[in-house]
Amino acid sequence: MKKWVGLATLVIIVSLPAAGQTQPPIRVNCGGPSYTDSLGQVWAADYGYNEGTASTVAGPITGTNDPTLYQDGRWNGHPSVPMTYTFPVANGNYHVNLYFTEAVSTLQRIGARVFDVKIQGATLFSHLDIFGEAGAFGALIKGADVTASNGRLVIEFDSVVENPKVHAIEILPGASGPSLTLNFKYPDGKPVVGTLSYAVTSSLLSFQGSTLLSNGQAQCVLFTNPSALGISTQFTVHLNLTDSTGRQLWQLSLGMNPAQVNLGAIQTSSLNVVVQKL
Repeated sequence: MKKWVGLATLVIIVSLPAAGQTQPPIRVNCGGPSYTDSLGQVWAADYGYNEGTASTVAGPITGTNDPTLYQDGRWNGHPSVPMTYTFPVANGNYHVNLYFTEAVSTLQRIGARVFDVKIQGATLFSHLDIFGEAGAFGALIKGADVTASNGRLVIEFDSVVENPKVHAIEILPGASGPSLTLNFKYPDGKPVVGTLSYAVTSSLLSFQGSTLLSNGQAQCVLFTNPSALGISTQFTVHLNLTDSTGRQLWQLSLGMNPAQVNLGAIQTSSLNVVVQKL
């Protein structure tokens, strides 16, 4: 049972996809030309921005198979006007990956460049410090799951200290694959009312999100290929269940290696969790 649970926790990194969603992936090389990465994926030349300045960085980028993707970028020199990227998309659920590196020598210290990132109007990365997380010339990917309901997806970069920047943007439509139903109940059989939150972290990437339980259930999709989300190194999954008052009812943390994940044979599955009512 423990081994199965370990594999199943990979599912929480995405919420339910929209049925029939046909939006192709969006990949943009911010501040630069079209680029084909090491996996053969094409990144479009920079588009979708409202303002900002294109730039090119010098120095070797570490922690990535595609350092060229981090050589170009776009930064905002007008802090009073947020820099945004807007993309027309089909309504549905998406996973967004944002690519960063700190290659400016005068800003290679903790607290030198700090900014917030909003997606669909919600602050998903508060006080992001690229150097603080990845060091000098280190590749950093920050990811989040979001929903588009008005035909567009908007990413906003707001200055806190110095100028916000981004090197590449990747928008992946909700995944299709085998489903997992997580059932949370109290000992008396009543469904839990609350929120299931998740966080996935590695040395190169981190993202998080949450979903409200519906009749005590969270419906999810299994990912058979973690590299589709940019996960290529050992990572940690943390799950946290809170009730409607914010009290913690259940949590689970474990480390995983993408090379050891093989969920191809699973069609559907379920996980039943009984939690103590506080």
